[in-house]
Amino acid sequence: MKNIYTIIKKPMFTEKGAALKESLNKILVEVSKDANKIDIKKAIEEIFKVKVDKIATITERGKWKRYGKSVGKRPDTKKAIITLKKGEKLEFIEGA
Repeated sequence: MKNIYTIIKKPMFTEKGAALKESLNKILVEVSKDANKIDIKKAIEEIFKVKVDKIATITERGKWKRYGKSVGKRPDTKKAIITLKKGEKLEFIEGA
C-alpha cells in the first residue's frame, strides 16, 4: 500500500471547484498519477475523518508549449472529484 500522505497532493481552488463545493458537497483535489479510486478514498477518510460517497478521477495531459525557439511540455496531472456523504463537511483554508 502507498503512503496516504503522498496520494493527496493539494486541494484545487478554482471557480468550478468552488461551485461544486457549495452546491453538491464535492471537493476537488490533485492526486498522485498512480493512485486509484480505492487508494484516494482510504486516504481522504483517514486524513480528514470524513465519509466518502463517490470518487471521479480525471487525467489531464500536459500541454506542449514553446519557450522561444525551444519546445517543452508541461507535466501530466490527475484530479479527483470527491463526493462526501450527506451531513459530512470538509473545510479547507482558502486564501491567505
